[in-house]
Amino acid sequence: MTSRFIPTIASQSLGRAWYHSFEHKLEQCAKYGFESIELFFEDLEAVANSLPASHPASPPRTSFASSTEKQEQQLAAADYIHELCVQHNLEILCLQPFMHYEGRRDEASHEAAIEELHFWIKLAQRLNTDLIQIPSSFLPESECTGDRSRIVADLRQVADIGLRTTPVTRFAYEALAWGTHVDKWDDAWSIVQEVDRPNFGTCLDTFNLAGRIYADPASPSGLNPTAYEDTQKSIAKLRSDLPLALEKVFYVEVCDGERLEKPLVPGHAWYEPSQPARMSWSRNARLFPFESPGYLPALEILEAICEAGYTGHISFELFSRTANQPEKEVPEQHAQRGAVAWSKLVHYMAWNQQTDQSSHDRRYVLSID
Repeated sequence: MTSRFIPTIASQSLGRAWYHSFEHKLEQCAKYGFESIELFFEDLEAVANSLPASHPASPPRTSFASSTEKQEQQLAAADYIHELCVQHNLEILCLQPFMHYEGRRDEASHEAAIEELHFWIKLAQRLNTDLIQIPSSFLPESECTGDRSRIVADLRQVADIGLRTTPVTRFAYEALAWGTHVDKWDDAWSIVQEVDRPNFGTCLDTFNLAGRIYADPASPSGLNPTAYEDTQKSIAKLRSDLPLALEKVFYVEVCDGERLEKPLVPGHAWYEPSQPARMSWSRNARLFPFESPGYLPALEILEAICEAGYTGHISFELFSRTANQPEKEVPEQHAQRGAVAWSKLVHYMAWNQQTDQSSHDRRYVLSID
């Protein structure tokens, strides 16, 4: 594992694909010092739909493309994106999210997902990345089971498919705070241990971790009733468990979340009856580290992960109403916000120097600055 921390950002964190071109977002990544990106699938789709016809990788266009033609366009887009990243000296950390995979009740639906996975592996190879992220499913319970043995079996199937590819394809399983059956990091962590494949690990996300055990956006206080106790237990578990299988932590995402003035319940502007409150909150109100009005214990969680021995990619996966705006300035504004957050994070974590200061000392120095 690398011995340093690599500044990484998710492509949709710089603006959504229906408003902002991927080319412009990559330019801002490079301009503001990021070294790696998480490629969000919506960006790949957008590039596939807009790839210049003159580009040598671009297949012939038709008004009504078949599924095969769409796949050819997406493979061409993957080649094009890889070329752009090489030009900007940017690594593609992963392709994500491969959604709603594990525990599907309908067998035909499961087989369709496996077929799609094979295509995603082709895309990953064209992108020159070996990593695909799988978030925990948030399909309705009528469509996905919480049966542990079924979930593990499904994820082993994915891992075994990846082991047969050249190069081997890795998978990072992440617990979403609103997952139907897997919504806590340690649930995902124990599943990763049971899957027990060298190419199957996890992504630890401070927003999703704290957004489930600490925060409740539907509560007037913004907190779970036992927020502080549960968070301290979870941080202690990170410190005790991660060193035992640190190679299973494939990368780390760091974001904060806004404390809402009003609870996210019916009547709130973001309320969607078809979505869990945490999902609606996540789509609108993530923040880069150190931004106001953030209130999650994201930094304490990151400290525990790093004290357990983790080094490698630290990614900003931001979803926000500010990224959903059409203004042309959005990608640069978000890249700049990310760069400021990274600089503060490096200082706070003392990554740029050898130090024996305690985490309390680092917080004090930052507050004085």
